[in-house]
Amino acid sequence: MNKVTVVIPNYNGEKYLKGCLDSIAPSVQNAAITYDIIVVDDCSTDSSREIVKTYPGVKLIKLSENEGFSAAVNAGIKASETPYVLLLNNDTIAKPGFVQNLYNAIKKDNKCFSVSASMRTWDDENIMDSAGDIYCALGWTRARGRGKSAKGFSKGTKVFSSCAGAAIYRKEIFDIIGYFDPVHFMYLEDLDVCWRAILAGYHNTYDPKAIVKHFGSASTGSKYNSRKVIYSASNNIYVLYKNMSLLQLLFNFPLLLAGFIVKTAFFIKKGLGRDYLKGLAQGFGKCFGKGRGNRYKGFTKIIPRLFAIEYTLLKNIFFVLKDT
Repeated sequence: MNKVTVVIPNYNGEKYLKGCLDSIAPSVQNAAITYDIIVVDDCSTDSSREIVKTYPGVKLIKLSENEGFSAAVNAGIKASETPYVLLLNNDTIAKPGFVQNLYNAIKKDNKCFSVSASMRTWDDENIMDSAGDIYCALGWTRARGRGKSAKGFSKGTKVFSSCAGAAIYRKEIFDIIGYFDPVHFMYLEDLDVCWRAILAGYHNTYDPKAIVKHFGSASTGSKYNSRKVIYSASNNIYVLYKNMSLLQLLFNFPLLLAGFIVKTAFFIKKGLGRDYLKGLAQGFGKCFGKGRGNRYKGFTKIIPRLFAIEYTLLKNIFFVLKDT
């Protein structure tokens, strides 16, 4: 049996897909680490599928309609036959040792659910794009290190969440905590699944040796646009509903309210205030609609763990504000 399955979700990624696929083989420097590659095409309208067909060793899964990131990666994870699954965005270039280092990092720790790669910016490999994600009690998420020198992120550490754009996961844990939630469609689905892993007693880490270049927003557009703002705001509400106990929600309410007010003001200045508020409303709709039954059900059994999580969320306020 192979060790790792590389799953690449793709939507209209013809510009980047070949470069991504070509970079995988050199990123495995140990012949003992065997791997499969699966591309899940989320109903692209460009030439992506034809590009994949030129790679005989790559399995192509074609979705009949555009179902979003979560559904695409779930299809790849479920089709994999290896103990570890590595999710990789189509707009990335893996550097030598990338797959090998992620595999080595997750294999040595049975309580590790995921390992996030050292994602670097497309134009300058010395600048970080993400070293894993931070989440705090303001309801804000930040990519660790974004825009900073990679030298400051040369040590491995635990992180709240791995960025699913370049991370490896222990497949058996999905059977315990569930897969990526398709209700998210896109954005914060990686935070959600990693939070569920923490609730179940696992953790997530960052490996600085696994380096990948990331173009960013290749399939969805610029940093801020109406679609992104709506989905992100919606899923921010939904992820809180799913993973925070009632006591935590009450305790953190003043902080969360402040966080949402600041975000509203920020997006009003960007001309996207209505989109942000629309997203928040849609988030509550998810909580009481199609996502209603997805709330974590064992809070009373893990109270000591909730205190540890709450401490992390409060502590992370400092790190998030420092990067704002």
